[in-house]
Amino acid sequence: MDAWVWWLIAAVGLGIPLVLTAMPEFGMFAVGAVAAAVVAGLGGGVAAQVVVFALVSVALVLVVRPVARRSQRQRVEHRTGVDALKGRQAVVLERVDGDGGRIKLAGEIWSARALDTDASYEPGQQVDVVEIDGATAVVM
Repeated sequence: MDAWVWWLIAAVGLGIPLVLTAMPEFGMFAVGAVAAAVVAGLGGGVAAQVVVFALVSVALVLVVRPVARRSQRQRVEHRTGVDALKGRQAVVLERVDGDGGRIKLAGEIWSARALDTDASYEPGQQVDVVEIDGATAVVM
């Protein structure tokens, strides 16, 4: 069997753990094996094949891993649902105190109560949403 076939078998063999373990390094080594198969198909010697395999594999690991890690660190968390409402500002529509009231939050009218039971907020005032308790926004 020709050397390029062995390199392709090695590439497939390295692709299997890539799929099973989700470790991208195996994919980079598989690409190196494909590059070595190309060199073998063009008539390169065994030494050239091994050097190309090593160079391509190491180059991919050195270039792709830092880029992947950087993009993973820069991933922004998107809050959804009630978590997205915490920390937002709202406008008081009806007096809000420890017993209740109404606010306009994210374009919707919500029932609200003050975090501090002694505090009260008058219509038109801006308040900060501290948490969402069921269907009631707790503000301060």
